[in-house]
This record gives sequence, structure tokens and C-alpha cells, in this order.
Amino acid sequence: MRNYKKYIPYYCSFLYIIIFYTLLSHVLPVSFAGEKDKIFWDKKYETEAYIFGKEPVEFLREHIDLLPRGKALDIAMGEGRNAIFLAKNGFSVDGCDISESAIKKALGLAIENNVKIHAFVADLETYKLPKDTYDVIACFYYLQRDMVPQMKEALKPGGMIIYETYTLENCELGLEGPKNKDYLLKPNELLDLFKDLKIIYYRELVLNNKKAVASLIAKKLP
Repeated sequence: MRNYKKYIPYYCSFLYIIIFYTLLSHVLPVSFAGEKDKIFWDKKYETEAYIFGKEPVEFLREHIDLLPRGKALDIAMGEGRNAIFLAKNGFSVDGCDISESAIKKALGLAIENNVKIHAFVADLETYKLPKDTYDVIACFYYLQRDMVPQMKEALKPGGMIIYETYTLENCELGLEGPKNKDYLLKPNELLDLFKDLKIIYYRELVLNNKKAVASLIAKKLP
């Protein structure tokens, strides 16, 4: 009768190898995706000029007085134009981006404007926002739906979200901007994402025939 016991160690080793590579196949694409994004944005921001300019998004500039002063976070801050504007208006500002090149330019812009910001590199696919920390969270032209619950938790009671990004209409009209529908809002989607907060301001429109956006300011109730 064949002794099967001597085959057990080999079988277990083979099983472990299968499990290892199965797990690896799930982990590596995420890592590669994050690294691919970092390389793309580092290359994009490696210019002397500020590719999106040095002035803040108009929606932020027009509604700055609605926002409660205190500690602010600028998510996916890019070259720092909005973070700098917040700092110039009395906020203590954290700003994060996946691109080290962008962070360096943001810090340079802060020096140019004689303000201080805390700017750091973060892959938002893995970075966890600290809870109950911010009076204001700003997010402009960046859409990561699964991060919305974290954004809400990171707000202090009475804190506000100010958000603006592209809608599907932008692509449908052939306007400049992202073409991947995963990064475009559906009608009323931004409103639905924050419907458990108090909506202070909301709009969906085409701005100056240049871009179709949804814009929102919402408050976390005590």
C-alpha cells in the first residue's frame, strides 16, 4: 500500500505557493496603480510654470466667507493654489497629494505668499484621514467615491465640506477634462453623496461654456 504521508509536505508547500500568488495577484495591481499615478503626476508637475495657475478655484474664492475658520485640509491639492488661498485667509492648512513634485511646488508657492502650510505626500487610495480633525475639507477636481465616508468622519461637528468637480455632461459636451466616466459625477450624485450633511449650497451647471461641474458646500451637524 502506497505511503501518502510522505507526499503531504510537498502538497502543503504547493498549496502555500498557490495561496501566496493568489494574494499577490490582488495586491500588486493596487500598488502598481498607485505608483503609476505617482509617476504620471510627478511628470506632469515637473515644470517651472504652475500648470493650473496660482489663483484659487473661483468657487472657493467666492464662498470663502461661508467657511468656519480653523483647521483645513486640501485633498489632492496639486500645486497648492487653493491651500495657499485658505492659509492667506486665516486657516491652518494641511494639504496632500500623491505627487512629490506637486508638494514641492506648493511649498514654494507658500513661501512666495509668505504663509505656512503643512504639505505632505499621500496616496489617497491607502491614506486614512484622521477623525474629528478639520473645520473645513476642500476637494477640487478629484473624485474618489469610497473616500467620502472618511471625509465626513474627518470633519469636526459644525465643520464644512467644499467640493467641486466635473460631471458626465463635461465629457458629453466634448469639453476639456477627464474622459474616464469613473472620474465624472452623475446628475445629482455629489448631492446624494453628502445628503446626510446639511446642504448649504449646491449647483450643477456649465461654466462659461468651458466646463460642466457640480459644486457643493455642506455642513456636518453636531
